[in-house]
Amino acid sequence: MATSVDALRGVTAITVTPFDGAGAPDWSGYEAIVARMGEAGVQVITPNGNTSEFYALSRTEWQRANEVTAAAAGASVVMPGVGYDVGTAKDMAVAVQQLGAPLAMLHQPVHPHQSVAGWVAYNREIAQSAPGLGFVLYVKDARIGSDALGSLFDACPNVVGIKYAVPDPLRFGEICASLGTDRVAWSCGLAERWAPSFWPLGAAGFTSGGVNVAPRLSLDYLAALRSGDQGEVRRLWALIAPFEELRAEDATARNVAVVKEALAQQGLCGATVRPPAGDLSPQQRERVTEILASWAEAGY
Repeated sequence: MATSVDALRGVTAITVTPFDGAGAPDWSGYEAIVARMGEAGVQVITPNGNTSEFYALSRTEWQRANEVTAAAAGASVVMPGVGYDVGTAKDMAVAVQQLGAPLAMLHQPVHPHQSVAGWVAYNREIAQSAPGLGFVLYVKDARIGSDALGSLFDACPNVVGIKYAVPDPLRFGEICASLGTDRVAWSCGLAERWAPSFWPLGAAGFTSGGVNVAPRLSLDYLAALRSGDQGEVRRLWALIAPFEELRAEDATARNVAVVKEALAQQGLCGATVRPPAGDLSPQQRERVTEILASWAEAGY
């Protein structure tokens, strides 16, 4: 598992799930997108993440996405997303193990009335049910701090990574300072735009939806962060930021649609998203076109 954990200190791609004109998954398009990222050298590929429209997929579609990813990812580590109620997440963890994937990303629960202690209990029960599987916990709740995470680290040696998606680098830095950066792989779960703010405080990787569109751009950005080349970080950040800003608009309602539109303009898949995700306006589609043109001008 050590090699897989090391891969978390890199780019973790969160895949899109393309749909055809009838609204069914386009598995051939999906395979091509995954294969392109694997061939580019993306370290980890996560099917069934939020960019994958996890909560809009059926269980059968969830399984098929995992299988296609495993077949197409090449040398990339495959880390499927799991979640929902405790029993379903446990069943999903079993399926991930049967697939042969070494890691699973455990989604932040969407229950509207959750406590920190309840969050800990949820993650602990699922992680302990599959001790041979490495778990990356998805943290989106600002209340979750070093005490909660430390108790999970003690109870679950197979918790090997944290995808930290709270837009508060100070809070993140305090947690890393308290728990250390060697016990697990800490990742900026807010994609490229936030990565430079988290990097000096303990993040050694970042998650990305944009990597579906421009794998080499995300990998070059990772290399600049690793090398400490601040000029190159700023140059690439300026290219990426407009794309991520567009995804963040309206409380991220069109987060997935922006990525799919970019892929559609590249001829790689359709732009359809499933409800409750939002569609793009003509003006937003034009902005995607402009961003892709800026990337092409820069060699991406």
